[in-house]
Amino acid sequence: MMPETTTTTSPICAENYRFLKEYVYRESGIVLDDDKHYLLEARLLPIVQQSHLASLDALCTALRNHGDPPLHKRVVEAMTTHETLFFRDIAPFDALKTEILPPLIEQRKTTRKLTFWSAAASSGQEAYSLGMLLLEMGLSGWNIQILGTDLSDQILARAREGRYLQIEVNRGLPANYLLKHFERRGLDWQIKDHLRNMVRFEQFDLRKSMRTKGPFDIIFCRNVLIYFDVETKKKILQELRGALFPGGYLILGGSESTLNLDNEFRRVPAGRTVFYQAP
Repeated sequence: MMPETTTTTSPICAENYRFLKEYVYRESGIVLDDDKHYLLEARLLPIVQQSHLASLDALCTALRNHGDPPLHKRVVEAMTTHETLFFRDIAPFDALKTEILPPLIEQRKTTRKLTFWSAAASSGQEAYSLGMLLLEMGLSGWNIQILGTDLSDQILARAREGRYLQIEVNRGLPANYLLKHFERRGLDWQIKDHLRNMVRFEQFDLRKSMRTKGPFDIIFCRNVLIYFDVETKKKILQELRGALFPGGYLILGGSESTLNLDNEFRRVPAGRTVFYQAP
């Protein structure tokens, strides 16, 4: 039996905070400001306790020693934000349905094929929301390919399983969609195979080359760029542009833009939101 270790919540020392900031940036590209001590504590103290370490400073020592690869992976995954819900910020989905997809469907009526990428898929709600939207538009007979990627293997395992808590399906999911595309499993809800089979999930770091991805008709990359520095944002946008078909669309978060980062995209107002069209 492993001896019990008492975890202390004493503040992390300045040197170790700098170390963690640099470590998280190197491993994930996420930029932590100087005042994010509370975020480090909230995300990493559970790992400290589970690993029977005494403090965040002790965690830093373990990371410096490079002796526990799973620990390194857990730290990076813990610092990655996974907040999502079905049909999050409904405006992009409304605009897709009424303004963007109808002409695209007309263009593709010969091949009957459409490709999509949810580039920060988290636990899968965005990718599955897109699948439901396409099915509701009568595209069940089309070749629909939806790729969902995320940095975290742990969260992608949840996405592949397609099983959600009652509170998760209560947030943003219309009741008729729930009845049509989910089935009850105990206290949870399981996505039915006809929807689950439309989506495949892969681990991917957005800082890597995207030459092997796509081309896609539409890419969702929402509420991700805000965590990166300017140069990383520019590189990611350039790669995303290269992963789109000519004339394809990029969807960013409500507080994100290509302005002063990538002037090749054309800003396209659509409904209550904005899309960015590749040349």
